Amino acid sequence: MMMKKWVSTVMTLVACAALLAGCGVAAQMEPQASGDAAITMAPSGEGAAAPDVPGNAADVGEVETTTVPPLHVEGARLLDPAGKPVQLRGASTHGIAWYPQYVNADLFANLSRDWGINAVRIAMYCAESGGYCTDGDKEQLKKTVRDGIDAAVKDDMYVIVDWHTLSDNDPNMHIDEAKEFFGEIAEEYAGVPNVLYEICNEPNGGTTWAQVKRYAEQVIPVVRSHARDAVVLVGTPDWCQGIEAATADPLDADNVMYTVHFYAAEHGQWLRDRVVAAVKAGTPVFVSEFGATDADGDGAVDVKAAEAWLDMLDGYGVSYIIWNLSDKHEGGALFATNEARDPIESDLSAEGQWYRRYLRGYR
Repeated sequence: MMMKKWVSTVMTLVACAALLAGCGVAAQMEPQASGDAAITMAPSGEGAAAPDVPGNAADVGEVETTTVPPLHVEGARLLDPAGKPVQLRGASTHGIAWYPQYVNADLFANLSRDWGINAVRIAMYCAESGGYCTDGDKEQLKKTVRDGIDAAVKDDMYVIVDWHTLSDNDPNMHIDEAKEFFGEIAEEYAGVPNVLYEICNEPNGGTTWAQVKRYAEQVIPVVRSHARDAVVLVGTPDWCQGIEAATADPLDADNVMYTVHFYAAEHGQWLRDRVVAAVKAGTPVFVSEFGATDADGDGAVDVKAAEAWLDMLDGYGVSYIIWNLSDKHEGGALFATNEARDPIESDLSAEGQWYRRYLRGYR
C-alpha cells in the first residue's frame, strides 16, 4: 500500500493563528449542557479545508484529502487546531478476524449519515483464536485494519486502531509484536489526521499501572517516530476502570489520553464518580468502549443506566465508542440481521436502535 499523506496549508494557518491567540483550556472542568456550542462534534461535511498534519518532514507521498482536522490534547480536553473542544461519538467493530464484513466504507457512511457517528474503532484481538499474536493471519489482519482506516478516511471520520489485549492480561506479554505493528501502521499513516492509536485495550488479571506504563513508554515512541503528533490512547488497570492510577501517575508524553470502559447494566455511579473526579483533576479521559448491557457484552439493554452515563459524558465533553458492530447473538451486538453495508432500523438490535436514537437527538 502506498504511503498516504494529507496535505493542506489551510489548517496549518488555523493552527498557527490558534497558537498566536494563546488558545487553551483549563485543567479543571465543570460539566456543560449536552449540545453546548463549546463542545463540537468533529466536522464531517462538505466545504471544510483539508488539514495539514506533517509526518516526517522528509516524507513525500500520495496526496489525499479529508475534511477532519488534526486533534491534540490539552489538559483534560481533546481539541481541534483552533482550540475548540471536540467530542467523538462512535462505534467499535467486534474482532476483525471474526466479523471483517463490518469493516467497509458503505457501512461507515451509513453510520455517519444516519446515526451521526464521527468515529469508528477497529478492534484487532491479540491473543484469542485468530489473534495477531496467536494463530491469526497477520497480513490479512493488517489489511483489514488498513481497509478500516481507508474507509473511515473516505467518509471523513476519525478511526481508532485498537491493539485489543484481553486474555493476555498484561500488554507486555506481546510488546515486540505491538511495536512491530504500530511501527508499520504509524509509518504508513503518519500524516493522516483521522488516526488515533489505542496501544492496549483492557489491562486485567492483576496487571498494575506500573506495568502498563512500562509498556506505554516503549510503544508510544514507536508511534511518535512516525506520527509525531497523533493522539494515543492508553488502557488503565482493572479492565480500564482504574483511571485514578493514571491521574496519580500520568505518562510523561504529549497527546495521550487514558481509557475508561463501562457496561451500564453493571457499572454505575461509583465508576461515574471516578470518571468525574479524574476529569476535574485534569486527566484526559476517553471512553474507547462501552455498552448498555452486562459486562460480558450480553443481557438486556439498560437504557436508563446507559443514558445516565452518556448524559454525564456529554456534560464533560468526554468521547465515547460503543461496542460492537456485529450480528453476534448477544445483547451488545448492534445488528440483528447480517446486513453489513446499508442497514435500516429493522436491521438493528435493541441496543443499536437505542444508540441510533440517542445520537440522532443531537441533530
